[in-house]
Amino acid sequence: MVTAFVMVKANTGEADRLRDSIEGIDGVVSAHIVAGDVDIIAKADVETPAAVKDIAATEIQGIRGVEDTQTYIAMD
Repeated sequence: MVTAFVMVKANTGEADRLRDSIEGIDGVVSAHIVAGDVDIIAKADVETPAAVKDIAATEIQGIRGVEDTQTYIAMD
C-alpha cells in the first residue's frame, strides 16, 4: 500500500468545490481545507506509485480551479 499526500493550491473561492471533487476520486481517503501556503491537503491510499501519479497528475490537476499541486509519498 502506498500513502501519499497531495497539496493543492486552489484559485480564489474554489476550495470548497475542489475539496468535494477531490474527495470523490477513487483512492483519495480524505481532503481537508487548510490555512497556509496551500489550500487543500488530500490523502491517498493506493496500491502503486503509478496510481499516486494518476491521482495527482491526471485526476486532481484536471479539475478546473486547481492552480498547482505538490505530492509527497509517505516513507513509513
